[in-house]
Amino acid sequence: MPDLAGRLRADQIAARKAVHKDRTLLLGTVLAALKNKEIELGREPDDAEVIELIRRQIKQRQDSVEQFTAGGRGDLAAREAEEQAVLQTYLPADVDPREIRAAADRAIADGATNLGTLMGVLMAGFRGKTDGSVINQIAREALQQK
Repeated sequence: MPDLAGRLRADQIAARKAVHKDRTLLLGTVLAALKNKEIELGREPDDAEVIELIRRQIKQRQDSVEQFTAGGRGDLAAREAEEQAVLQTYLPADVDPREIRAAADRAIADGATNLGTLMGVLMAGFRGKTDGSVINQIAREALQQK
């Protein structure tokens, strides 16, 4: 199976050949952000880093949907929502929150007593596998219940 960056490139080429302008532009934007990440890292990003980048792109579009909706621009909000849906297809299925909760409970039992320490442990295990805000919420709940 090709890596995620390779899949993005191949899909952009396919979209360009099929003359899907919106999809070509969207994938070009993501690939440009990926190139910037590569320059920043000094190496090609791995799949986990690409997934993190895609999640950020989705978050940006979600913020845009909220702003356009509040501004009465339903047409632009719909376009951003469509782009968000396309980007979602590149993400793996999220990890079951119960699995994250079990890992949080184990980390607390092993001595993680504050949010920073617990998030460090959880992000090391689940980065790229689910949204960081979900991990943060579960970590906060686990610490409150200890």
